[in-house]
Amino acid sequence: MNKFVFLIPLLPLIGFLINGLGRNFLSRTAVILIGCGALIASFVLSLLLFKEVSAPGFTTQIINLFDFINAGGLDIKFAFQVDQLSVLFLLIITGIGSLIHIYSSAYMHEETIPHYARYFAYLNLFVFSMLLLVLGANFVVMFIGWEGVGLCSYLLIGYWFKNKDYNNAAKKAFVMNRIGDLGFLLAIFWMLSQYGTISYAELFPKVGTASPYVITCITMLLFVGAMGKSAQIPLYTWLPDAMAGPTPVSALIHAATMVTAGIYMIARSNAMFTLAPHTQNVIAIIGIATALLSATIALKQNDIKKVLAYSTVSQLGLMFMALGVGAYTAGVFHVMTHAFFKALLFLCAGSVIHAMHHEQDIRKMGGLRIKLPLTHITFLIGCIAISGIPPFAGFFSKDEILTAALEKSPVYYVLGVLVSLMTAFYMFRLYFLTFAGSFRGTHEQEHHVHESPAAMTWPLVILAVCSIIGGWVGIPSVFVADAHLLGKFLAPVVASQEMEKPAVHLSHEMELGLMAMVLGLIILVVFIASKMFRKSEITENTETGLSGFLANKWYVDELYDVIIVKPLNALSSFFSRIIDNRIIDGFVNGVGKAVQFSGRQLRLLQSGQVGSYILIMVISIILFFIFQLYWKF
Repeated sequence: MNKFVFLIPLLPLIGFLINGLGRNFLSRTAVILIGCGALIASFVLSLLLFKEVSAPGFTTQIINLFDFINAGGLDIKFAFQVDQLSVLFLLIITGIGSLIHIYSSAYMHEETIPHYARYFAYLNLFVFSMLLLVLGANFVVMFIGWEGVGLCSYLLIGYWFKNKDYNNAAKKAFVMNRIGDLGFLLAIFWMLSQYGTISYAELFPKVGTASPYVITCITMLLFVGAMGKSAQIPLYTWLPDAMAGPTPVSALIHAATMVTAGIYMIARSNAMFTLAPHTQNVIAIIGIATALLSATIALKQNDIKKVLAYSTVSQLGLMFMALGVGAYTAGVFHVMTHAFFKALLFLCAGSVIHAMHHEQDIRKMGGLRIKLPLTHITFLIGCIAISGIPPFAGFFSKDEILTAALEKSPVYYVLGVLVSLMTAFYMFRLYFLTFAGSFRGTHEQEHHVHESPAAMTWPLVILAVCSIIGGWVGIPSVFVADAHLLGKFLAPVVASQEMEKPAVHLSHEMELGLMAMVLGLIILVVFIASKMFRKSEITENTETGLSGFLANKWYVDELYDVIIVKPLNALSSFFSRIIDNRIIDGFVNGVGKAVQFSGRQLRLLQSGQVGSYILIMVISIILFFIFQLYWKF
């Protein structure tokens, strides 16, 4: 099977080429079959590969495809690494990606065929880049996929390129990702200089040979790359603006692919990060700070997609906190469960937007549970799962993160619980304002509201089932001993950091008590949200005070605009008007004008009059003799 691993990323690439080059003459059916078929085939191959990797006695395998760089003693292979971590991400990417492709076939039906094909071509290229990222056997191949994902996010966010605001959102995502990518690139150069290799198999056994200072610097630079791709403070503001793209794109970017690239990179490099405790502390602090900040913002957002976007940033913060405290398996576990329920929530949001004729303001919704029964049930399942209520998927991964956080520091635990409570509140606020109460939209909207077609609802059902049972692969030992199947599966490649002196030693009784306490608080928060928003007659009144502060997202975008965007625009304007137009262009144009002026003056010497020529000759002879006499002295 390993001989055919290259087909997993190759099939989406072929789909991209066929749909992209044939967009002007392919039929809509052909576009769907090519775009969706490529992903489904990759998913089937990933399942077969997973079966092989799960077999007893499997060892990590490196598949060398060709020499990528071989010069001056530098030998970098274009190679794939097949192990438990890469296969798990293959299943998430191709599985969720296939459902999103199928969903898109109906959601994007209003697009003309050339743009329809362009959309599926971009989706295929996006998945190809992500597969390349997780399959790469070294940091260079990972970086190629890393940059490919960034490019595709730019193309997909700005898919409706005639809208200037959407183009600005795409550029914002592209620029902020480039900031993080510079840190990643510097880390690669430093690793090459320090260790002479960037292949995982050769690099990770050597990491302990460098000084703690070097390892800390390299891991900090890697984390800068992860901050950009996975939207952590201060490089998080691009992610909510990415809602400019079509809703299935939002699901693809926010659920299982692009934003989890940073998590994958740190989990893959866990051997290095475990040796850099200072970096881990920074990761944990920035992670929980991002989770808190974005959760507070989500409390007051009224755009259905913006609420889910800030929810994604918050959940990513929890994942980074898990990585920062050394709970790599817990972080990856939450990536998996989050992929299920966040993809479900975004696709449900797309179903609502589709039914409401592109209306996204939840203040203009309400009462949709009757007209959209399947969307309503699946959205409710997603809300329960993300809130961490058992036995849904989010409960198991969140509990594991909170337990690891408590063992590291009670402060992390308390803040993590606070984030979880806010998550439950804003998600059920979103649920009640959208589906409960009476309809608050126009009469025409209410008349046309209807359930989405089967191509959109079946992916919702599948994701809802995964959101219910997806966490059962990580049942904590407090319930069933030795039942954490995911932990045992990932053990060969993702180690748990050994805590020298845990802040808190958890007994089974204490762990169960904490679970019950957190669950009780979450249920209380859901009850409060129900009382506040179930029959809410919310209006578009302007928010003031703290509510206005949160509704305006802590004014972070405005702050960035004042301290970064406007000064850069002013500087670029200065360079354009003064340096470029007056100095550089003035010099170049001045040279041209000087040559033209000199030519016009010299041309006057060619008058055609013999007397003038004799006069010039005599003057020249006199000057010649003067020079001769001068040099003799």
